[in-house]
Amino acid sequence: MIYFDYAATCPLDREAAEAYVKAATEYYGNSRSLHDIGNQAHNLLENCRKQLSLLLGVDSDGLYFTSGGSESNFLAIQSLIRSPLKKGKHIISGMAEHSSVESTLEKLKENGYEITYLPFNENGIIDVEELKQSLRPDTICISIQHGNPEIGTLQPIAEIHAICQREQIRFHSDCVQTFGKVDLKEISRLVDSFSISGHKIYGPKGIGILYLSPKIAWKPFYPGVTHEKGMRPGTVNVPAIAAMTVAAEQLEARRDSLHQHYDKLRKRFIRLLKNKRENFVFYEFANKLPSTIGLRVRGLEGQWIMLELNRLGFAISTGSACQIGLLSPSKTMKALGVAAKEAKEFIRISFGKKTTIEDVENLGESILSIVKMEQNT
Repeated sequence: MIYFDYAATCPLDREAAEAYVKAATEYYGNSRSLHDIGNQAHNLLENCRKQLSLLLGVDSDGLYFTSGGSESNFLAIQSLIRSPLKKGKHIISGMAEHSSVESTLEKLKENGYEITYLPFNENGIIDVEELKQSLRPDTICISIQHGNPEIGTLQPIAEIHAICQREQIRFHSDCVQTFGKVDLKEISRLVDSFSISGHKIYGPKGIGILYLSPKIAWKPFYPGVTHEKGMRPGTVNVPAIAAMTVAAEQLEARRDSLHQHYDKLRKRFIRLLKNKRENFVFYEFANKLPSTIGLRVRGLEGQWIMLELNRLGFAISTGSACQIGLLSPSKTMKALGVAAKEAKEFIRISFGKKTTIEDVENLGESILSIVKMEQNT
């Protein structure tokens, strides 16, 4: 089967897998233990923290290891609202945020917080002017995802940062989709916190990163916790952290060349379908990740297209994996104002570092054959 669902998860990098096994078998001590074996694990842990902080352009004192992007989003938002720059209980976010952000914000409503969700404009991003109009004197936090997982658009982080600075608002960004694809050093200095997930960058599942600015005097969400300076409970997963670090280094070293590779794949795929463009709606925007293509096949449900392609040996998706199985259409389609019926036509294709031009050509031809077959029935 040919895989086109890298935005959902990536296979584990071989060198990262080797690093995991080595760490698990040779650095197996609890990093909090005071004996020599524990100290070896601790030194490996801190070396990984330092290496990742250099890749991200942040102070290693603000980098915490979590179980993944979802936990990082939860802990980031909890930390920011517990250390606000001013009084208030109003939070602004986007309609197409990851479910871990949405569920955290919805839970906060029980504690009296009010949430404003912003749609996308015609360019597939948050409209900065609409964000300004949504501001209130009691707005204390903004959470906006850096890269959309379904259409790949990149949000105007610098402009939002300027607003947050002026209005004394904490700023969090979910960077799960963008690490390894864009230079996060340009983003990390603009936010108070951001999240990363290991399995999106060819690392293991169950490991992630939370960056929280050391300037913030955050209060622990969990009482009596000693791991990760009190940020979260549980023994630190040193082998997964070592593997994620290797995967991150590998991906960052190839970031520019992979960007060019994805751009070529994208252009080839769209060119293949161009002659039948009346059958498709492409969500093509200027500022985007080239590795992610979102489109609709007119008159055909995305889930049916996905199953037909699966039968032919291709793995694609109908959107963010956190939404698969739900009856509601893609949150990104909702944010773009696409009607419910048309929104269910959505499919997502995402490339990885091993995707080839031949793979893309075979996928494009298969989609065209499915459309032709349906039109002839």
